[in-house]
Amino acid sequence: MSACECFGDRSQVLSPRESMSLPREKVIYVLCLQPEENQATKAGYLATVDADPESKDYGKVIHRLYSSDPRDELHHFGWNSCVSCRHPAIKRRFLIVPGLASGNLHIVDVIDPRAPAMHKVIEGAAIRERFNIAYPHTVHCLPSGEVMISYMGDTQDKARGAFLLLDGLTFEPQGLWNKGHDDTKIMGYDYWYQPRHNIMISSEFGHPSSFMKGFNIEDAKPARDLLGHSLNFFDWHQQTLIKSIRLGNADDINAIPLEVRFLHDPAACEGFVGAALQSVVYRFFKKDGEWATEPVIKVPAKHVENWSLPVMPGLITDILISLDDKFLYFANWLHGDVRQYDISDTHHPKLVSSVFFGGLICSDTGIKVTKDEELDAQPARLVVKGHPIWAGPNMLQMSRDGRRLYVTSSLLTPWDKQFYPQMVKKGSGIVLLNCTPQGMTVDPDFYVDLASEPDGAIRGHEVRYPGGDCTSDIWI
Repeated sequence: MSACECFGDRSQVLSPRESMSLPREKVIYVLCLQPEENQATKAGYLATVDADPESKDYGKVIHRLYSSDPRDELHHFGWNSCVSCRHPAIKRRFLIVPGLASGNLHIVDVIDPRAPAMHKVIEGAAIRERFNIAYPHTVHCLPSGEVMISYMGDTQDKARGAFLLLDGLTFEPQGLWNKGHDDTKIMGYDYWYQPRHNIMISSEFGHPSSFMKGFNIEDAKPARDLLGHSLNFFDWHQQTLIKSIRLGNADDINAIPLEVRFLHDPAACEGFVGAALQSVVYRFFKKDGEWATEPVIKVPAKHVENWSLPVMPGLITDILISLDDKFLYFANWLHGDVRQYDISDTHHPKLVSSVFFGGLICSDTGIKVTKDEELDAQPARLVVKGHPIWAGPNMLQMSRDGRRLYVTSSLLTPWDKQFYPQMVKKGSGIVLLNCTPQGMTVDPDFYVDLASEPDGAIRGHEVRYPGGDCTSDIWI
């Protein structure tokens, strides 16, 4: 019985803890963005990386599948099926890879996990014309066998928090999942659902007219309100918005909540979201029949000189939870560290360890930290196998057994250019952190050098595994 199959019988699906004993990942997939000089002429690609330490190609890119359009901006991707799927005819075989900027949906066949092939491309222009939606983001399969994709904008680059359904067999667009509310009144980004608690929760990045140009602090002020600030709660069965909770004080800058992560245990009605600009992790939970939020982790801002602002936030980007629900990990893209927290008590997470990469507070950046509540000195830039890391950590992906955390650095092309021009010029890579209950350490024997790719200095974004991972599977 294949670990990649999607079964119709709930009793046949491994639990999150049982899934931790599945075989180690042999390959990983990463979405790659072209160097600046190639962006007008060459498309990005899905790179397959050998992750088998017994292989001669360990840590090397062994296959490249190019997308359909240089404008794609490959960003996030997901599976056509995961453990939540209850359709007996659908198996985990296809990756759905949206182009954030183009709106193209690439359906990738991974029946040969070492050499993915393009199955079909659904043109973003047709979706824009039919549904008035643009900027696709998060992909999840549904228990019905359908695929759902969150969207962040409309054809005028204004915010629109909509959700598109694809047929699970043909992948043809079927219509919008969300009903009964004006989805132009909320912003879009990530989402997670849990039918057992009749809930779906989505987060907000902002208006594409803002974030696709880079970061402007003025857009995060309530007067302009162009960047995200709320968690949105949907009745799963009715497919309707039931409430929105603004994170933080309405008079403060917008929080920009990004990745939404429920605990993997389907009986648990709680989870976490990272608010990027606030640098706060919020816990969301159900109490007395109502959904609520509370801040549980705060990354103090650093007072700096020789930077565009006098105060630098950590900018929490990706977060994830280990399959046993014991540890929370997140990345501070600007400060430059990955953090590990013990969440045995979800009300009071405890910091276990942190590892610094190539963030803006590294001692060689020319930025001077004048006030720091956490560190006594600015950290050194991380170097792995002779390769300096030119940016802070952005995307994370954890092995099912909870022992390996793969880390990439690219966020979004306009933001990369703005904050980490050295990474855009010199490329990025994939770093591996070895994780234990006592802390994280950099694996000295693993580094995927994306700076030496055939097209030049590539940047890597999201990572996935053929058999599923900590952020693509939803247990119900």
